[in-house]
Amino acid sequence: MASFFPLSSVTEAADEAKAHKKIYDQLRQVAETFPTAPSGIDVPYSRHPDGWYMTTAGVVSAMVVKSHLTARATDIFLVTFPKSGTTWIKALLYSALHRRADELLAHSPHQLISFLESQVFVKDRIPDLSSLPEPRLLMTHIPSQLLPDSVAASGCKVVYLCRDPKDCFVSLWHFWNRFMPWNIDDAHWQFCNGVSLFGLYWEHVLSYWNWHVERPSEVLFLTYEELAADTLGHLRRLAEFVGRPFTTEEQDAGVDRKIVEICAMESLSGLEVNRSGMTNFTEKDVPNNIFFRRGVVGDWRNHLTPEMARRIDEITEVKFKGSGLLLHPPFLQVKRELNEL
Repeated sequence: MASFFPLSSVTEAADEAKAHKKIYDQLRQVAETFPTAPSGIDVPYSRHPDGWYMTTAGVVSAMVVKSHLTARATDIFLVTFPKSGTTWIKALLYSALHRRADELLAHSPHQLISFLESQVFVKDRIPDLSSLPEPRLLMTHIPSQLLPDSVAASGCKVVYLCRDPKDCFVSLWHFWNRFMPWNIDDAHWQFCNGVSLFGLYWEHVLSYWNWHVERPSEVLFLTYEELAADTLGHLRRLAEFVGRPFTTEEQDAGVDRKIVEICAMESLSGLEVNRSGMTNFTEKDVPNNIFFRRGVVGDWRNHLTPEMARRIDEITEVKFKGSGLLLHPPFLQVKRELNEL
């Protein structure tokens, strides 16, 4: 029987796959020399020399991304620390850029915007992303220092969303409890000491904040709290930043308001695709419903002891001192108004 593909294409594909596997194998050998630490979940963390943690497979994928992804000036990188409102900002940004919020009815936000390190550069794959239409929308949790050098050099757009570390921690703890029980005291200690996915929360946030301060036209810095307080206003700001501002006609027709309604957590979580659908991550399919919980600002009060909350606040004060970064929405608003004077 004749092959469906020309023989040369099959041979080239096989050679390419072999070359890609060799690259992954070499990086796996390097990653196997990294120190490890208990993660609280089934698989131990590997500690990258830059000081952040991830599973060995995740560390390898991140290193492949750094060395084999070339950013373009037209790219849009969406970055968050895990459990900072990633699903929500994916839905909002995709809808703002493409004006196709109806696609959320059939696809999880994680299917519309895939993670580079856990959905794209996985399973020994180094995909050719050059044929993707511009602007390419690329998502990652990777710390800024491990992004490809071309991201900063290209001047492309970076959108960063952060969240109150107390709510971020509680959301992360609940997420992992979907897979296996995790003692909250142990989880709290690991979070505060940076033995957490993608490392120390404060360093991750601060690196992108500093980048935003240096290049505000290239890096948009948002907080979950201000997004929750004025979703419509920040959706419009987001759309303008990525070069797709809502026209007066669109605003009069309620296009932006419709996006806010469809992307609301209670709306997204109720969709059938997110109630019973699955999305592939790294090695297996994951239920879409695990990415939705409450999404309430200040929910940490229902889970953290005063001592736990105080410890996180103390670290926040020390780490962010002198940076100009304040997470309380009113202060952020005052700072933005002062910058605009």
